[in-house]
Amino acid sequence: MVTEFPFRLPLGYIDAQGERHREGVMRLATAHDEIAPLKDPRVQANEAYLLIVLLSRVVTRLGELAAVTPKVVEGLYAGDLAYLQGLYRRVNASGSDRIRTQCPHCQQAFEIALESEEEDAGKSGATP
Repeated sequence: MVTEFPFRLPLGYIDAQGERHREGVMRLATAHDEIAPLKDPRVQANEAYLLIVLLSRVVTRLGELAAVTPKVVEGLYAGDLAYLQGLYRRVNASGSDRIRTQCPHCQQAFEIALESEEEDAGKSGATP
């Protein structure tokens, strides 16, 4: 069973030294990952902060950073935050970031990695 999923942020986190970090890994969430942040005072004060704490628990690597903390997640661009939220939903709903599909012409079955709306927009040249 796959429990970790590599990703590449559309924009990337810029650290205090100006280094950009785009490559990362997200692991599957546990029930504890979803429940524990509810006790966090920042989440109790602002429900929207739940996403920040939750992602800081399940993103296990981001570039060369020593740790992915809530402060790091707060520093992400909105597009990267939306990308990670979409990835979180996909992998935790199905246990995979891939789907099995079939070519409508030749009927050959294959798997593809799901992409976020942000990745799709970037490939087509569209802007949000």
